[in-house]
Amino acid sequence: MNEKFAKEWLNKAWHHLSSAKLLYDAQHYTDIIAVELHYTIEITLKSFLAYENKQIKKTHDLLELSLLVENHIQIDELNILSIATKYHIREAYPPRDRRLPSMNEIKEVLDFTEELFEKVCYKLEIKLEEVKI
Repeated sequence: MNEKFAKEWLNKAWHHLSSAKLLYDAQHYTDIIAVELHYTIEITLKSFLAYENKQIKKTHDLLELSLLVENHIQIDELNILSIATKYHIREAYPPRDRRLPSMNEIKEVLDFTEELFEKVCYKLEIKLEEVKI
């Protein structure tokens, strides 16, 4: 098991999550908050793979990632993973049909993401203080 590698991933996830929280509190643009939330969830889930020294699959599909780590954590809120997967930006230019998520939607995903982050740290027996730096 590679706790050090998992901590590195969780530290990076914390950076995205804390940014999302700051932006949410400032009532910033929801599309920008959404991107931060997507990366938080993605990197948090990939921390299980890092912990096991497994290959980190290059995917941004959160439902696919949840299947890769289902032996570690059961996620019942697949609808939120589906919503957050759509937050990933594939290209640098803005698509015409990209909608801004509502603040209510962002709050729901933010609450889920915070809870997921804490659960993963707990399951990997990593103290929050060790990654919130």
